[in-house]
Amino acid sequence: MTDERYEHRLRAVRVRATAVAVLAVAVALVAAGIGLVVGLRAELSADVRDAARARASDVARVIEAGRGVPAPTVSAPDEEFLQVVDADGAVVAASENVAGQPALARLDPGESASVHTPLDEDPFMVVAVGARDDGRELVVLAGRDAAGVSDATNTVTWLLLIGLPVLLVLAAAATWIAVGRALRRVARAEAAQRRFVSDASHELRSPVATVRQHAEVALAHPERSDTGSLAGTVLDEAVRMQRLVDDLLLLARADESALLRGGRRPVDLDDLVLAEAGRLRSASPGMRVDSTAVGAARVTGDEDALGRLVRNLGENAARHARTRVTFALTDAGDGWVRLLVEDDGPGIAAADRERVLDRFVRLDDSRARGAGGVGDEPALRRLGAGDAAQGAADGDPGGSCDGCSWRPPRCRSAPVSTPVRYAEGPPRPLNIP
Repeated sequence: MTDERYEHRLRAVRVRATAVAVLAVAVALVAAGIGLVVGLRAELSADVRDAARARASDVARVIEAGRGVPAPTVSAPDEEFLQVVDADGAVVAASENVAGQPALARLDPGESASVHTPLDEDPFMVVAVGARDDGRELVVLAGRDAAGVSDATNTVTWLLLIGLPVLLVLAAAATWIAVGRALRRVARAEAAQRRFVSDASHELRSPVATVRQHAEVALAHPERSDTGSLAGTVLDEAVRMQRLVDDLLLLARADESALLRGGRRPVDLDDLVLAEAGRLRSASPGMRVDSTAVGAARVTGDEDALGRLVRNLGENAARHARTRVTFALTDAGDGWVRLLVEDDGPGIAAADRERVLDRFVRLDDSRARGAGGVGDEPALRRLGAGDAAQGAADGDPGGSCDGCSWRPPRCRSAPVSTPVRYAEGPPRPLNIP
Protein backbone atom coordinates (compact mmCIF):
# COMPACT_ATOMS: atom_id res chain seq x y z
CA MET A 1 0.00 0.00 0.00
CA THR A 2 1.43 3.37 -1.02
CA ASP A 3 1.88 6.15 1.49
CA GLU A 4 -0.82 8.23 -0.25
CA ARG A 5 -3.38 5.42 -0.05
CA TYR A 6 -2.40 4.70 3.55
CA GLU A 7 -2.84 8.35 4.53
CA HIS A 8 -6.18 8.43 2.68
CA ARG A 9 -7.32 5.36 4.62
CA LEU A 10 -6.31 6.90 7.95
CA ARG A 11 -8.07 10.13 7.03
CA ALA A 12 -11.22 8.22 6.13
CA VAL A 13 -11.10 6.37 9.45
CA ARG A 14 -10.66 9.67 11.26
CA VAL A 15 -13.63 11.23 9.46
CA ARG A 16 -15.88 8.22 10.08
CA ALA A 17 -14.92 8.01 13.75
CA THR A 18 -15.57 11.73 14.22
CA ALA A 19 -18.92 11.52 12.40
CA VAL A 20 -20.08 8.54 14.47
CA ALA A 21 -19.01 10.22 17.71
CA VAL A 22 -20.74 13.50 16.80
CA LEU A 23 -23.91 11.64 15.79
CA ALA A 24 -23.95 9.71 19.06
CA VAL A 25 -23.36 12.88 21.07
CA ALA A 26 -26.06 14.70 19.07
CA VAL A 27 -28.63 11.98 19.74
CA ALA A 28 -27.75 11.95 23.43
CA LEU A 29 -27.86 15.74 23.73
CA VAL A 30 -31.16 16.05 21.85
CA ALA A 31 -32.75 13.34 24.00
CA ALA A 32 -31.41 15.00 27.14
CA GLY A 33 -32.62 18.43 25.96
CA ILE A 34 -36.12 17.16 25.23
CA GLY A 35 -36.24 15.44 28.59
CA LEU A 36 -35.05 18.61 30.30
CA VAL A 37 -37.71 20.80 28.66
CA VAL A 38 -40.53 18.32 29.28
CA GLY A 39 -39.46 17.79 32.87
CA LEU A 40 -39.11 21.51 33.51
CA ARG A 41 -42.58 22.21 32.07
CA ALA A 42 -44.12 19.43 34.16
CA GLU A 43 -42.44 20.64 37.34
CA LEU A 44 -43.41 24.28 36.88
CA SER A 45 -46.98 23.36 35.93
CA ALA A 46 -47.23 21.24 39.07
CA ASP A 47 -46.07 24.19 41.16
CA VAL A 48 -48.75 26.47 39.64
CA ARG A 49 -51.40 23.75 40.06
CA ASP A 50 -50.49 23.23 43.72
CA ALA A 51 -50.68 26.97 44.42
CA ALA A 52 -54.16 27.20 42.80
CA ARG A 53 -55.40 24.12 44.67
CA ALA A 54 -54.20 25.59 47.99
CA ARG A 55 -56.11 28.83 47.30
CA ALA A 56 -59.31 26.98 46.33
CA SER A 57 -59.01 24.74 49.43
CA ASP A 58 -58.90 27.82 51.67
CA VAL A 59 -62.19 29.06 50.24
CA ALA A 60 -63.73 25.54 50.45
CA ARG A 61 -62.82 25.29 54.17
CA VAL A 62 -64.60 28.55 54.88
CA ILE A 63 -67.75 27.25 53.14
CA GLU A 64 -67.52 23.87 54.90
CA ALA A 65 -67.32 25.71 58.25
CA GLY A 66 -70.97 26.78 57.81
CA ARG A 67 -70.25 30.44 57.48
CA GLY A 68 -71.81 30.69 54.04
CA VAL A 69 -70.20 31.47 50.74
CA PRO A 70 -67.70 34.30 51.22
CA ALA A 71 -66.92 37.01 48.67
CA PRO A 72 -63.59 35.75 47.26
CA THR A 73 -60.70 38.20 47.00
CA VAL A 74 -57.36 37.95 45.15
CA SER A 75 -54.10 39.77 45.76
CA ALA A 76 -52.99 39.85 42.09
CA PRO A 77 -56.02 40.45 39.83
CA ASP A 78 -53.91 39.98 36.69
CA GLU A 79 -52.54 36.62 37.78
CA GLU A 80 -55.35 34.78 39.57
CA PHE A 81 -59.15 34.55 39.97
CA LEU A 82 -61.71 32.68 42.11
CA GLN A 83 -65.21 31.49 41.28
CA VAL A 84 -67.75 29.45 43.26
CA VAL A 85 -70.26 27.62 41.07
CA ASP A 86 -73.17 25.31 41.89
CA ALA A 87 -74.04 21.93 40.39
CA ASP A 88 -75.78 23.62 37.44
CA GLY A 89 -72.70 25.69 36.57
CA ALA A 90 -74.16 28.98 37.81
CA VAL A 91 -71.68 31.34 39.44
CA VAL A 92 -72.53 31.79 43.13
CA ALA A 93 -69.58 34.04 44.01
CA ALA A 94 -66.54 35.39 42.23
CA SER A 95 -63.53 37.65 42.75
CA GLU A 96 -63.87 41.22 41.48
CA ASN A 97 -61.68 40.68 38.41
CA VAL A 98 -64.13 38.09 36.99
CA ALA A 99 -67.37 39.51 38.41
CA GLY A 100 -70.23 39.07 35.98
CA GLN A 101 -68.36 36.44 34.01
CA PRO A 102 -69.89 32.99 33.50
CA ALA A 103 -68.08 29.98 34.88
CA LEU A 104 -64.70 30.01 33.19
CA ALA A 105 -64.36 26.21 33.41
CA ARG A 106 -66.63 23.19 33.89
CA LEU A 107 -64.61 20.85 36.10
CA ASP A 108 -65.47 18.20 38.65
CA PRO A 109 -63.85 18.40 42.08
CA GLY A 110 -60.23 17.29 41.94
CA GLU A 111 -59.78 18.07 38.22
CA SER A 112 -57.56 20.72 36.66
CA ALA A 113 -57.21 22.19 33.19
CA SER A 114 -55.46 24.92 31.21
CA VAL A 115 -58.14 27.49 30.30
CA HIS A 116 -58.10 30.71 28.26
CA THR A 117 -59.70 33.62 30.11
CA PRO A 118 -60.51 37.26 29.33
CA LEU A 119 -57.91 38.29 31.90
CA ASP A 120 -54.86 37.53 29.74
CA GLU A 121 -53.85 36.11 26.39
CA ASP A 122 -51.87 33.38 28.15
CA PRO A 123 -53.81 30.39 29.53
CA PHE A 124 -54.59 30.00 33.24
CA MET A 125 -54.20 26.81 35.23
CA VAL A 126 -57.65 26.19 36.83
CA VAL A 127 -58.18 23.73 39.71
CA ALA A 128 -61.58 22.59 41.09
CA VAL A 129 -62.15 21.80 44.79
CA GLY A 130 -65.55 20.55 46.09
CA ALA A 131 -67.47 22.11 49.03
CA ARG A 132 -70.93 21.62 50.66
CA ASP A 133 -73.10 24.51 51.92
CA ASP A 134 -76.34 23.42 53.74
CA GLY A 135 -76.73 20.38 51.49
CA ARG A 136 -75.86 22.29 48.34
CA GLU A 137 -72.96 20.93 46.29
CA LEU A 138 -70.57 23.67 45.25
CA VAL A 139 -67.30 23.75 43.31
CA VAL A 140 -64.58 26.30 44.00
CA LEU A 141 -62.58 27.22 40.86
CA ALA A 142 -59.16 28.80 41.44
CA GLY A 143 -57.15 29.93 38.42
CA ARG A 144 -53.53 31.09 38.26
CA ASP A 145 -51.59 32.57 35.35
CA ALA A 146 -49.32 29.93 33.73
CA ALA A 147 -47.33 32.38 31.58
CA GLY A 148 -44.24 31.81 33.73
CA VAL A 149 -44.21 28.17 32.73
CA SER A 150 -44.16 29.00 29.03
CA ASP A 151 -41.57 31.75 29.50
CA ALA A 152 -39.20 29.49 31.42
CA THR A 153 -39.49 26.56 29.03
CA ASN A 154 -39.11 28.82 25.99
CA THR A 155 -35.96 30.36 27.47
CA VAL A 156 -34.44 26.94 28.18
CA THR A 157 -35.41 25.74 24.69
CA TRP A 158 -33.64 28.66 23.03
CA LEU A 159 -30.56 28.19 25.18
CA LEU A 160 -30.45 24.54 24.16
CA LEU A 161 -30.88 25.40 20.50
CA ILE A 162 -27.91 27.74 20.77
CA GLY A 163 -25.79 25.62 23.06
CA LEU A 164 -26.23 22.19 21.47
CA PRO A 165 -24.52 23.12 18.17
CA VAL A 166 -21.64 24.65 20.12
CA LEU A 167 -21.31 21.46 22.17
CA LEU A 168 -21.41 19.38 19.00
CA VAL A 169 -18.64 21.47 17.44
CA LEU A 170 -16.52 21.07 20.58
CA ALA A 171 -17.22 17.33 20.64
CA ALA A 172 -16.28 17.05 16.97
CA ALA A 173 -13.05 18.99 17.53
CA ALA A 174 -12.10 16.93 20.59
CA THR A 175 -12.89 13.67 18.79
CA TRP A 176 -10.98 14.76 15.70
CA ILE A 177 -7.90 15.60 17.76
CA ALA A 178 -8.10 12.47 19.93
CA VAL A 179 -8.63 10.14 16.96
CA GLY A 180 -5.83 11.88 15.07
CA ARG A 181 -3.41 11.34 17.92
CA ALA A 182 -4.43 7.70 18.23
CA LEU A 183 -4.05 7.13 14.50
CA ARG A 184 -0.64 8.80 14.50
CA ARG A 185 0.46 6.40 17.22
CA VAL A 186 -0.91 3.51 15.17
CA ALA A 187 0.87 4.78 12.07
CA ARG A 188 4.15 5.11 13.96
CA ALA A 189 3.73 1.60 15.35
CA GLU A 190 3.04 0.18 11.90
CA ALA A 191 5.98 2.08 10.44
CA ALA A 192 8.22 0.76 13.22
CA GLN A 193 6.96 -2.76 12.54
CA ARG A 194 7.65 -2.45 8.81
CA ARG A 195 11.09 -1.03 9.51
CA PHE A 196 11.84 -3.83 11.94
CA VAL A 197 10.79 -6.48 9.41
CA SER A 198 12.87 -4.77 6.74
CA ASP A 199 15.93 -4.62 9.00
CA ALA A 200 15.49 -8.23 10.08
CA SER A 201 15.07 -9.59 6.57
CA HIS A 202 18.00 -7.57 5.25
CA GLU A 203 20.46 -8.35 8.03
CA LEU A 204 19.61 -12.02 8.56
CA ARG A 205 19.78 -12.86 4.86
CA SER A 206 23.58 -12.82 4.77
CA PRO A 207 24.38 -15.22 7.68
CA VAL A 208 21.58 -17.57 6.67
CA ALA A 209 22.88 -17.62 3.09
CA THR A 210 26.42 -18.32 4.34
CA VAL A 211 25.32 -21.26 6.48
CA ARG A 212 23.21 -22.66 3.65
CA GLN A 213 26.05 -22.32 1.13
CA HIS A 214 28.54 -24.17 3.33
CA ALA A 215 25.97 -26.86 4.16
CA GLU A 216 25.14 -27.40 0.47
CA VAL A 217 28.83 -27.70 -0.40
CA ALA A 218 29.36 -30.19 2.44
CA LEU A 219 26.40 -32.31 1.25
CA ALA A 220 27.44 -32.16 -2.41
CA HIS A 221 31.11 -32.94 -1.74
CA PRO A 222 31.38 -34.74 1.60
CA GLU A 223 34.86 -36.01 0.74
CA ARG A 224 36.14 -32.45 0.45
CA SER A 225 34.39 -30.99 3.47
CA ASP A 226 36.14 -30.33 6.74
CA THR A 227 33.85 -30.90 9.73
CA GLY A 228 35.84 -28.57 11.95
CA SER A 229 35.84 -25.79 9.36
CA LEU A 230 32.11 -26.22 8.74
CA ALA A 231 31.36 -26.17 12.47
CA GLY A 232 33.47 -23.07 12.89
CA THR A 233 31.66 -21.30 10.08
CA VAL A 234 28.27 -22.27 11.46
CA LEU A 235 29.30 -21.12 14.95
CA ASP A 236 30.57 -17.77 13.66
CA GLU A 237 27.38 -17.17 11.71
CA ALA A 238 25.23 -18.29 14.66
CA VAL A 239 27.03 -15.80 16.92
CA ARG A 240 26.54 -13.14 14.29
CA MET A 241 22.81 -13.95 13.99
CA GLN A 242 22.46 -13.85 17.78
CA ARG A 243 24.07 -10.42 17.84
CA LEU A 244 21.81 -9.25 15.03
CA VAL A 245 18.70 -10.57 16.78
CA ASP A 246 19.71 -8.76 19.98
CA ASP A 247 20.25 -5.57 18.01
CA LEU A 248 16.93 -5.94 16.20
CA LEU A 249 15.10 -6.43 19.49
CA LEU A 250 16.77 -3.28 20.79
CA LEU A 251 15.60 -1.43 17.69
CA ALA A 252 12.06 -2.68 18.18
CA ARG A 253 12.00 -1.49 21.78
CA ALA A 254 13.50 1.86 20.84
CA ASP A 255 11.09 2.41 17.94
CA GLU A 256 8.09 1.59 20.11
CA SER A 257 9.38 3.92 22.85
CA ALA A 258 8.83 1.16 25.39
CA LEU A 259 11.78 2.32 27.51
CA LEU A 260 11.52 6.08 27.23
CA ARG A 261 10.23 6.62 30.77
CA GLY A 262 11.75 3.69 32.57
CA GLY A 263 14.81 3.56 34.79
CA ARG A 264 15.63 7.29 34.77
CA ARG A 265 17.95 8.21 37.59
CA PRO A 266 21.24 10.04 38.19
CA VAL A 267 24.08 8.21 36.42
CA ASP A 268 27.83 8.72 36.91
CA LEU A 269 28.85 8.85 33.27
CA ASP A 270 32.56 8.72 34.11
CA ASP A 271 32.07 5.28 35.68
CA LEU A 272 30.56 3.99 32.44
CA VAL A 273 33.37 5.50 30.35
CA LEU A 274 36.11 4.10 32.60
CA ALA A 275 34.44 0.69 32.57
CA GLU A 276 34.37 0.70 28.78
CA ALA A 277 38.00 1.78 28.64
CA GLY A 278 38.92 -1.12 30.94
CA ARG A 279 36.93 -3.55 28.79
CA LEU A 280 38.76 -2.42 25.65
CA ARG A 281 42.14 -2.87 27.37
CA SER A 282 41.21 -6.45 28.27
CA ALA A 283 39.75 -7.23 24.84
CA SER A 284 42.62 -5.64 22.88
CA PRO A 285 45.89 -5.98 24.83
CA GLY A 286 47.95 -4.60 21.94
CA MET A 287 45.97 -1.33 21.75
CA ARG A 288 46.76 1.70 23.86
CA VAL A 289 43.58 2.97 25.55
CA ASP A 290 44.01 6.42 27.14
CA SER A 291 41.39 7.52 29.70
CA THR A 292 43.40 10.15 31.56
CA ALA A 293 41.15 12.93 30.23
CA VAL A 294 38.02 11.41 31.77
CA GLY A 295 36.64 13.73 34.45
CA ALA A 296 33.70 13.43 36.83
CA ALA A 297 30.33 13.96 35.19
CA ARG A 298 26.80 13.04 36.25
CA VAL A 299 23.66 13.04 34.11
CA THR A 300 20.06 11.91 34.62
CA GLY A 301 18.88 9.16 32.31
CA ASP A 302 18.60 5.48 31.48
CA GLU A 303 21.80 3.81 32.67
CA ASP A 304 21.44 0.86 30.29
CA ALA A 305 20.96 3.14 27.28
CA LEU A 306 23.90 5.32 28.28
CA GLY A 307 26.06 2.23 28.72
CA ARG A 308 25.01 0.94 25.29
CA LEU A 309 25.87 4.29 23.72
CA VAL A 310 29.31 4.44 25.35
CA ARG A 311 30.01 0.84 24.30
CA ASN A 312 28.95 1.57 20.71
CA LEU A 313 31.40 4.48 20.56
CA GLY A 314 34.18 2.43 22.15
CA GLU A 315 33.70 -0.61 19.90
CA ASN A 316 33.56 1.58 16.81
CA ALA A 317 36.80 3.33 17.75
CA ALA A 318 38.55 0.04 18.60
CA ARG A 319 37.40 -1.57 15.33
CA HIS A 320 38.94 1.17 13.17
CA ALA A 321 41.90 2.27 15.32
CA ARG A 322 45.47 1.38 14.39
CA THR A 323 47.14 1.55 17.79
CA ARG A 324 45.35 4.12 19.97
CA VAL A 325 41.91 4.96 21.41
CA THR A 326 41.41 8.03 23.62
CA PHE A 327 38.44 8.82 25.88
CA ALA A 328 37.75 12.35 27.11
CA LEU A 329 34.83 13.36 29.35
CA THR A 330 34.36 16.94 30.54
CA ASP A 331 31.75 19.20 32.06
CA ALA A 332 32.16 22.16 29.73
CA GLY A 333 30.54 24.58 32.17
CA ASP A 334 28.00 25.78 29.58
CA GLY A 335 25.30 23.33 30.63
CA TRP A 336 26.63 20.41 28.60
CA VAL A 337 28.62 17.30 29.48
CA ARG A 338 30.79 16.25 26.50
CA LEU A 339 32.22 12.82 25.73
CA LEU A 340 34.81 12.40 22.96
CA VAL A 341 36.15 9.04 21.74
CA GLU A 342 39.12 9.41 19.40
CA ASP A 343 41.16 6.86 17.46
CA ASP A 344 44.05 6.97 14.98
CA GLY A 345 42.11 5.13 12.27
CA PRO A 346 41.45 6.21 8.67
CA GLY A 347 38.61 8.63 9.52
CA ILE A 348 35.27 9.06 7.79
CA ALA A 349 34.68 10.37 4.30
CA ALA A 350 32.74 13.60 4.03
CA ALA A 351 29.94 11.88 2.09
CA ASP A 352 29.33 9.44 4.96
CA ARG A 353 29.27 11.84 7.90
CA GLU A 354 25.48 12.30 7.81
CA ARG A 355 24.70 8.57 7.93
CA VAL A 356 27.54 6.86 9.77
CA LEU A 357 25.68 6.58 13.07
CA ASP A 358 22.43 5.35 11.54
CA ARG A 359 21.29 1.77 11.98
CA PHE A 360 23.04 -1.03 10.03
CA VAL A 361 25.28 1.27 8.01
CA ARG A 362 28.33 -0.25 6.32
CA LEU A 363 30.85 2.04 4.73
CA ASP A 364 32.53 1.02 1.47
CA ASP A 365 35.80 0.07 3.18
CA SER A 366 34.13 -1.96 5.96
CA ARG A 367 31.65 -4.28 4.30
CA ALA A 368 33.04 -7.34 5.98
CA ARG A 369 30.52 -9.43 7.88
CA GLY A 370 29.91 -8.06 11.33
CA ALA A 371 30.84 -4.50 10.45
CA GLY A 372 27.26 -3.23 10.54
CA GLY A 373 25.19 -2.60 13.62
CA VAL A 374 22.26 -0.75 15.05
CA GLY A 375 24.25 2.46 15.40
CA ASP A 376 23.78 4.98 18.22
CA GLU A 377 20.30 6.19 17.26
CA PRO A 378 18.36 3.62 19.37
CA ALA A 379 20.45 4.31 22.46
CA LEU A 380 19.99 8.04 22.06
CA ARG A 381 16.25 7.60 21.60
CA ARG A 382 16.09 5.60 24.83
CA LEU A 383 17.64 8.38 26.92
CA GLY A 384 14.21 9.94 27.49
CA ALA A 385 12.51 13.28 27.11
CA GLY A 386 14.60 14.93 29.83
CA ASP A 387 17.99 13.98 28.41
CA ALA A 388 19.42 16.25 25.78
CA ALA A 389 21.87 14.23 23.70
CA GLN A 390 23.86 14.92 20.57
CA GLY A 391 26.09 12.68 18.52
CA ALA A 392 28.95 13.63 16.26
CA ALA A 393 31.54 12.03 13.98
CA ASP A 394 34.53 13.88 12.60
CA GLY A 395 36.31 12.80 9.43
CA ASP A 396 39.77 14.16 9.90
CA PRO A 397 42.08 12.24 7.49
CA GLY A 398 44.51 11.75 10.35
CA GLY A 399 42.03 9.96 12.56
CA SER A 400 38.41 9.95 13.61
CA CYS A 401 36.43 11.26 16.55
CA ASP A 402 33.01 10.17 17.74
CA GLY A 403 31.31 12.31 20.32
CA CYS A 404 28.15 12.85 22.32
CA SER A 405 26.95 15.63 24.60
CA TRP A 406 24.45 15.66 27.47
CA ARG A 407 22.88 18.27 29.66
CA PRO A 408 23.56 17.44 33.32
CA PRO A 409 20.67 17.08 35.86
CA ARG A 410 20.73 20.73 36.87
CA CYS A 411 19.38 21.72 33.44
CA ARG A 412 15.65 21.00 33.73
CA SER A 413 14.45 22.11 30.28
CA ALA A 414 16.60 20.26 27.77
CA PRO A 415 15.54 19.52 24.19
CA VAL A 416 15.74 15.98 22.86
CA SER A 417 17.97 15.61 19.84
CA THR A 418 19.02 12.82 17.54
CA PRO A 419 22.60 11.99 16.44
CA VAL A 420 24.16 14.50 14.09
CA ARG A 421 27.55 14.32 12.49
CA TYR A 422 29.74 17.33 11.82
CA ALA A 423 32.94 18.07 9.94
CA GLU A 424 34.06 21.03 12.00
CA GLY A 425 32.71 23.08 14.85
CA PRO A 426 30.61 21.87 17.85
CA PRO A 427 27.68 19.43 17.59
CA ARG A 428 24.43 21.01 16.49
CA PRO A 429 21.11 19.69 17.90
CA LEU A 430 18.33 18.30 15.74
CA ASN A 431 14.88 17.99 17.35
CA ILE A 432 13.22 14.60 17.08
CA PRO A 433 9.76 15.06 15.52
